[in-house]
Amino acid sequence: MPGWFEVKKSNNGQFYFTLKAANAEVILTSEMYVEKASAKGGIASVQKNSPKAERFGKLSSKNGKFYFTLKAGNHQVIGNSQMYTNEKSRDGGIASVKTNGKTKEVKDLV
Repeated sequence: MPGWFEVKKSNNGQFYFTLKAANAEVILTSEMYVEKASAKGGIASVQKNSPKAERFGKLSSKNGKFYFTLKAGNHQVIGNSQMYTNEKSRDGGIASVKTNGKTKEVKDLV
């Protein structure tokens, strides 16, 4: 079973999406959007850009944890990962986004 996207509304009334793997674990979280249509546009951007290795930024935080970002062709960040304890786990998260980011399944939870 492939992963899926979920569109949600935050407490401040803005919209965002998450990409979940087949095991229901969140593997990518978007920025906040004022309009739901913009969040859905962000999903389309993930679907387009997630297969491309050069769109992923491999980063580390000040506390020594590892994470990644997914960027569009214009270098704007589409989504961020969770924090990982090591680079191998982070790289596994990237592989999961590459696999699941192409999914067409979108669950609108708003």
